[in-house]
Amino acid sequence: MGHREDLLEGARRCLLEKGFARTTARDIVKESGTNLASIGYHYGSKDTLLAEAYISVVEGISDDFGAGGEAATGTAPGSLERFHEVWKNIIGTMGTPGSPWHLSMEIVAMGDKLPGVRDHLAKAQREAARGLIPMLMGGLEEDVPEADVDTLGKFYTTLMMGIIAQWTFDSETATGADELTEGLRQVIEAAGGNGKVSGATAAETTTGVTAVEGSS
Repeated sequence: MGHREDLLEGARRCLLEKGFARTTARDIVKESGTNLASIGYHYGSKDTLLAEAYISVVEGISDDFGAGGEAATGTAPGSLERFHEVWKNIIGTMGTPGSPWHLSMEIVAMGDKLPGVRDHLAKAQREAARGLIPMLMGGLEEDVPEADVDTLGKFYTTLMMGIIAQWTFDSETATGADELTEGLRQVIEAAGGNGKVSGATAAETTTGVTAVEGSS
């Protein structure tokens, strides 16, 4: 590996051990076997490097979330079964030892003290929203319309941040996939029963999830 890759790997290890606020440039240099000048040359700043390292950490566990195609997961895209399966996989990564999701809460709590990291990750958040849609709805990430990112993508990232907060605060009482899916089923049922829209239409327009036989 070159210095750029060494720095990224060193920053990843520092993040998982110390978090954003306690990781210094010298920590990263020591962990990566590089030098301080390399950080500026390859990444511009320590904050940008840490943000990239966090994105890399998240991407490293995203394979556990479930793929976009029906054949890969065995559940129909857009169904309650797919919703349950994908969120079960996501939540499963939060209960493992050394889970990196607490780093998201650090950014929320200390964002003002880490403006460089916060601003970089804020830009990446939109692409994260885009990436969640195919996992639950099928299709390809590059085909997701911008309007869906602004609605469905933001809906999923809102769920994600809420669940991360719960699991970071108290894993014993945090929401699981069964509870989350049952809550969504009740929302779909209520929306379909008020005379405004049918259950399937409510699911498609408000959550992107279609109730299928045997799910409710």
